[in-house]
Amino acid sequence: MKLHELKPVEGARNKRNRVGRGMSSGNGKTSGRGHNGQKSRSGGKVSLTFEGGQLPLFRSIPKRGFTNINRKEYAVVNVDSLNRFDNGTEVTPELLVETGLVKNEKAGIKILGNGSLDKKLTVKAHKFSSSAKEAIEQQGGTHEVI
Repeated sequence: MKLHELKPVEGARNKRNRVGRGMSSGNGKTSGRGHNGQKSRSGGKVSLTFEGGQLPLFRSIPKRGFTNINRKEYAVVNVDSLNRFDNGTEVTPELLVETGLVKNEKAGIKILGNGSLDKKLTVKAHKFSSSAKEAIEQQGGTHEVI
């Protein structure tokens, strides 16, 4: 096969439909837009939310509160799930992702105090709950905010 022998796959290239080029083209006169009406006119579009004059769904549903665009979502890890690590281990976000405790780091990792800790660990995370700090220090471990 040579470069000059290359051809596109059958059906990959279609001829462009030229509308308004005579009746024999099949799209002459009204150019496939039908007779009159909003969609036949230039710029005549209906928005995606338009429901034919009926009160649109997004207007009929009650609206409450707001969405904070600056919200940070943390990946949470409970203290009891840190028991899988050996004594004296330095638990970092990278280690948590590597072991599969956290799938996605998101805006950071927050350690929560649910359950009990049985090992002495050095835990490095972005945030700690007060009960998690307590549980880590109770076992003689340390916590460090990154």
